[in-house]
Amino acid sequence: MPHIAPLDTAQIHDPELRALMARAEELGVPDGLFTRIVARVPSYAKVLLNALLVSHGQGNVDHRLKEIIRIQLARFAGDTYFSALRSKRALAAGLDEATIDAGCNDYERGTRFSEAEKVALRYADMMYLDAQQVDAAFYDELKQYYSEAQIMELGGFIAFHYSMQVFMRTLDAMPLTTPEKSAEDCAKDWRKGVGVEPTRNV
Repeated sequence: MPHIAPLDTAQIHDPELRALMARAEELGVPDGLFTRIVARVPSYAKVLLNALLVSHGQGNVDHRLKEIIRIQLARFAGDTYFSALRSKRALAAGLDEATIDAGCNDYERGTRFSEAEKVALRYADMMYLDAQQVDAAFYDELKQYYSEAQIMELGGFIAFHYSMQVFMRTLDAMPLTTPEKSAEDCAKDWRKGVGVEPTRNV
């Protein structure tokens, strides 16, 4: 079990919070474990869940690219919870594990990613490794491919999701299920303390 135990679903009565939990379940990120942990403070949970869902599922940056960045950051954070989850919407749009792994490793090589996608992945890398590298020259490079609104969207997404991943890592949490693993297998991994080794590109 994580260091803060999740509530039973039956203990959660706030209709707005339950609606947000249903939206999260539909997307697949976060799963019921996160929502039931943060539900201990319903007013706070509603703000966090809405921010997670809006930043990930809405906006003008491709959702598949955001999903790769989200997993990349979770692996950097050593977070077994968020790194194992997958957006159902991104998978339905054709995102596969080979592309995710490529985006989390040496994405600069090869032709799998466009130059716009590479610079977005580099943005996440640099924000994690050394934010001082994200200077005026780098923002000029970003502006070759993205509007200022999209850059704000990417920057906020990177900062917010990474902080939530670090939080879940400290709780020693594992997802309830993943596309590849049943709840029973996830529980076994949880007990074993299976982790993910961060991969750095910059």
